[in-house]
Amino acid sequence: MMELDSTITLIGVRLAKVGLEFIFKGPAPECEECRFKNSCMNLSIGRKYRIVNVRTSTQHNCYVHDEGVQAVEVVESPIISAIESKKAFKGSKVVFEPPSCKRGECTIYDLCHPAGVEFGDKCTISEVIGDTPEECAKGLSLKVVELKH
Repeated sequence: MMELDSTITLIGVRLAKVGLEFIFKGPAPECEECRFKNSCMNLSIGRKYRIVNVRTSTQHNCYVHDEGVQAVEVVESPIISAIESKKAFKGSKVVFEPPSCKRGECTIYDLCHPAGVEFGDKCTISEVIGDTPEECAKGLSLKVVELKH
């Protein structure tokens, strides 16, 4: 059964497992000539997705995946991120702006700069999880939140 807000796309047979999360990176050069490219390339580049259903009906040959591709249903995965405490309210809409720091300066860098969301993306805070596991090296007051596009 198709989940609300799910999208049907094609993915490599070896990757087609319920629960798998991935960041869609866009087409490979080999995809240009494929007759299925519109079915594979129907996701947003740079976004994080989770497979919620695998359709086992048909597999198709693919120039990129050695065992071919098959249809799956995906939903956008929520992004776990740290944002400034003053913006961290469940249900609020925010424009994602990570702090300007360098990876080596901070142990929670990946939490403030998570994969799947980019500077300027409009998101909704679906959950405020709590405090960051460590303090911000820049002295910012941060909260861990779940973001959805």
